[in-house]
Amino acid sequence: MKSKNTRLVSHVDVAGGGQVWIEGNTMLVGHMRNPNGTSLFDVSDPKKPKFLEHIKMPEGWHSHKVRAANGVMIVNHERFGKGNEDFGGGLGIYDISNPSKPKELAKWKTAGKGVHRYSFDGRYAYISPTVEGYVGNIVMILDLKNPAKPQEVGRWWIPGQWQAGGEDYPWTDYVEPRCHHPLRRGNRLYVSYWHHGIFILDITDMAKPKLVSQGVKSLAFPHPTHTCLPMPEPLKGRDVMIVADEDVSKLTPAAPAFTWMYDITDERAPIPISTFQVDSIDQSEPAVAMTGCHQPSERFTGTVIPFAWFAQGLRLIDVSDPFRMKEVGYHVPDVPPGCERVSSNDVTIDARGLIYLVDRQNGFDLVERT
Repeated sequence: MKSKNTRLVSHVDVAGGGQVWIEGNTMLVGHMRNPNGTSLFDVSDPKKPKFLEHIKMPEGWHSHKVRAANGVMIVNHERFGKGNEDFGGGLGIYDISNPSKPKELAKWKTAGKGVHRYSFDGRYAYISPTVEGYVGNIVMILDLKNPAKPQEVGRWWIPGQWQAGGEDYPWTDYVEPRCHHPLRRGNRLYVSYWHHGIFILDITDMAKPKLVSQGVKSLAFPHPTHTCLPMPEPLKGRDVMIVADEDVSKLTPAAPAFTWMYDITDERAPIPISTFQVDSIDQSEPAVAMTGCHQPSERFTGTVIPFAWFAQGLRLIDVSDPFRMKEVGYHVPDVPPGCERVSSNDVTIDARGLIYLVDRQNGFDLVERT
């Protein structure tokens, strides 16, 4: 284990996770592989996290993403291997007002592989499902006012994805479009679209999302766009957005992925103004996947953003000067038993400022800044 300006509070040996989230004093871990689905822990005492309950997944599917708000938890159901054709992709929706006894409220089904990643504000879920008649994942908004009966509010896609609608498909010689996930700020959605870059949507009318702008960053670089995270307040007088590339699925051999800062003051023309890469990474040679950047914490306070940086663990990046992002701390966990290196997959924080870092292979670390 290596650290700078951080301290390990506790470690829990648990199946590898794709996402970690905190709802009150309950930690939720969405696991990478079945039969592990979603685990719930009590973290009232951060030094001794207490296991509460586990929700299993059938063969052929996983639920590696999890979000919760207002006592409602949603997990994704996505195709992952072969088996159990009847289960189907979509979202599992649970009442976790008693986190020791999660109660399933509904399963919202979609066609194809299911739902990958999403965000959830307690009323609306902004998701990335595969939908019958469309090529690749699209943007969709679900209303969970009654979580037992989720209702689609609106959808958006890149023109050309709606195959059943007769749209011309222009990407025959390029990777198909795939919405990774939308994040909301005000009446805008900031959408990462994998190898098709970034999109900003106006959702003043949720039933009819409108395109504001798109960026072409990922058409010029080989890494896919994972997250578009707008800052809640201007920095240095500019409206800015973190754009994190994921170090997987490279179109060509390349050095490890990094993160960008975009100026979106004129939201019709997003402009990259800086980048950040971990200093210890050798950028001179192509590297194996999952060496570089994965994603920032979508929940944060202030201007120090925790990042899950795959084999580099947790990195704390100060973005107070968006033109010169800098690292102010890190925590690289011990390598999980039987693995060659760490693979920090997701990170979030709680109201106490404690940081939760999950490894996609095994285990999570609970960390505090010093």
